[in-house]
Amino acid sequence: MPKLKVTLLTGRTIDQGTERERGKFSEEYQRSVTICEIDPHDMKRLGVTENDNVRVSTDSGAVIMRAVKSARGPHPAVIFIPYGPWASLIMNPETHGTGMPLLKGLPAEVEQAPEENVLSLRELLEKYYKRK
Repeated sequence: MPKLKVTLLTGRTIDQGTERERGKFSEEYQRSVTICEIDPHDMKRLGVTENDNVRVSTDSGAVIMRAVKSARGPHPAVIFIPYGPWASLIMNPETHGTGMPLLKGLPAEVEQAPEENVLSLRELLEKYYKRK
């Protein structure tokens, strides 16, 4: 399976503001922050279509997300993931004295992950933080 080297950007989306009101355990919130926006040409290169699962990996970890076509662009080799617990799994925790991890311009790789599922928030907490 092909892997694509990319630059990862994270940030807030307009959906997060509305879905947050329903609670972070709501299906709506989780669907809004478990996406990876990818340039349509890069999706073709990876062999993925809308809502296919992809693995996004950095030096700090990996997470399974749903691929969605970016409406902005073209921006080859640049992906966007909304802030949230899933994005936090792949952010470098080093803050270099600023108190904030690097949230923009992080080197990453994206690849198909058809056999893996996007974890729910409850599953993510249990797996990575041993909390139920």
